[in-house]
Amino acid sequence: MSRAPAIVVGVDGSNSSTKALDWAVAEAGVRGAPLKVVCAYTVPRFGATSMDAAYLDVGASALSEGAGAVLEAAAERAKEHLSDVEGVLEVGDAAGVLVEHSKQAALMVVGTRGRGGFAERLLGTVSTALPVHAHCPTVVVPSGGRGRTSDAEAADEPPEVRKIVVGVDGSEVSKLALARSLDEAISWQADLVAFASMPVASGTSLFAWAPGQVDHTAVLAELEAEVGRLIEAELVGREVPDGFAVRHHALDGTASALLVEFSSSADLIVVGSRGRGGFSGLLLGSTSQAVLHHARCPVMVVPARCKDVFAGGDGG
Repeated sequence: MSRAPAIVVGVDGSNSSTKALDWAVAEAGVRGAPLKVVCAYTVPRFGATSMDAAYLDVGASALSEGAGAVLEAAAERAKEHLSDVEGVLEVGDAAGVLVEHSKQAALMVVGTRGRGGFAERLLGTVSTALPVHAHCPTVVVPSGGRGRTSDAEAADEPPEVRKIVVGVDGSEVSKLALARSLDEAISWQADLVAFASMPVASGTSLFAWAPGQVDHTAVLAELEAEVGRLIEAELVGREVPDGFAVRHHALDGTASALLVEFSSSADLIVVGSRGRGGFSGLLLGSTSQAVLHHARCPVMVVPARCKDVFAGGDGG
């Protein structure tokens, strides 16, 4: 029997990557998925021909030993809660290594703004590159925390996801994000809030050129109804627990600003990457980078290339 796709987490020994590891452990636990812990390190290359080869060998050996120690510690931490844990040590750029692993993964997880860990690897650079190039969804876990997540960390317990917020705009990739957010909400038994946004009444209104000709209330009402129809379509054929429901809204404002605001009270934000088209040509995918940089809770980025992997399915 083939092994189920793993949840893959990148570690580097920093506090940020430890938070990502703990989040990945919790996700693997609720989804019943195997966990793969990956530590990648780079051996510096020198152009100076006078560099002593023996010195370079010693340096490479020290890097390998240090990375191995980081990986071993992370794997042992994960095994406190999971039985199916695999550790992988690789030489190469961390972002490139993780992108390659994403081809066979159910989900990628990394920390952001990590610094001071093994070889002073900055996971912040990985957290920017990986969601763009990954072949599966990526969760970026911020170094800061709030609510239940930070409370769990303080008690040295795995984080919990009790409220998920997803942004939709009617594009195909936002439908993938909605499908994945439903999977996560059902697995975690979490509350799910889906919303669409349109800056209809603010100074940046799409309709500022003709404010007297637009019924803002009617525009938002129609948008909210469309979100409801999308949710109903995604729920068709799914097994959902009794009492499961999705709240949905249409809000005045920009998607990025609203998602960042929601991140203060949510446990997981879900966005699509490169979403375009949909309602009035709104761009959801263009918000993902802004949300990643400012969100206070973990953010899941669902790329368009995931369509063949889990569209409408369990994603894991």
